[in-house]
Amino acid sequence: MKLTKITACIIFMGATFISCSSDTDDGSSDTGTDTVVVDVEQSNFVSGVSITTVPCTLSDGTVTDCYQIETTGAATDHQMGPWCPDNIADDATAGGIWLEGGVVYDVDGAFVQNMATFYNDNTWLMYDANGDIYTTDTEQECIDAANPNVGTAYQNFCVECLPSYITNLTTTWVIPVTPVLDVTYNFATGPGGPMGGTTGPSTRGIALNGIEFSAPAPVSNILAAYTLAPFDDAGGHINVNQGYHYHAATGISTEIAQADLHSGLIGYAMDGHGIYGRLDSNGDAPTDLDECLGHYDDTRGYHYHVDEAGANNFINCLKGAYAL
Repeated sequence: MKLTKITACIIFMGATFISCSSDTDDGSSDTGTDTVVVDVEQSNFVSGVSITTVPCTLSDGTVTDCYQIETTGAATDHQMGPWCPDNIADDATAGGIWLEGGVVYDVDGAFVQNMATFYNDNTWLMYDANGDIYTTDTEQECIDAANPNVGTAYQNFCVECLPSYITNLTTTWVIPVTPVLDVTYNFATGPGGPMGGTTGPSTRGIALNGIEFSAPAPVSNILAAYTLAPFDDAGGHINVNQGYHYHAATGISTEIAQADLHSGLIGYAMDGHGIYGRLDSNGDAPTDLDECLGHYDDTRGYHYHVDEAGANNFINCLKGAYAL
């Protein structure tokens, strides 16, 4: 891990006076302290993630080096799935999870059986007389059912898109090697933008296995179509255009432990600042996070802590400049 200390000093000759100041995590100056900036460390990513150094321009105009990160859109450090149980008698090992109201629920057979009560809507009935759950079985059904305007064709279906549907997909991300604190950037709504001004990308960051930390899943749209698109136990699911991507951090993807009991590194935000787990080794969450869910310490510099898994969220905004 490369640490860069940035210190601005004014020295008046003829008198012994040295004044040093540096940027703090909120962009202000703090006399007498150094600001630690931690570069993105290429070796933190799992084997198989392709990383090259490319020139880039950041949103604040900085011309610098970035890492271009390419993956196949599939996780290699843990199993993907399962998502949908087959029958209402199945236990939690047969299905994934659902995020609702800040809570993580196991999508087992009983959860599917109880959907009408859970959402107080008798339209929900996702299984037949034998208790078998209606599930998408083909790639085309996956594509059709994932369309928010699907109508009634897949009403009461559990949508399960399989890794075999994304064998030819390549996903590319570009993040600055050295983070640059800047204004606060709110995330764009929807994949790909629009960006500009203080609006950044919609993608929150990249896990250490190269998988996207995605924007919140459109749960309201999914439920409005009377479909259920569960996440697997790692907080991810598959879209054939996007590949496998996460909507929650559940502690399954690669995490790098910290020597000082701080929560582990799980990835990098699109501005290059580290994203760490929510809880430290004692099970405590930080209490001094800013509006983006970030703060500063002398070991990791400015960094983020991921939101609770049930929140369908990772971080709230970016404090640093992102690659254009």
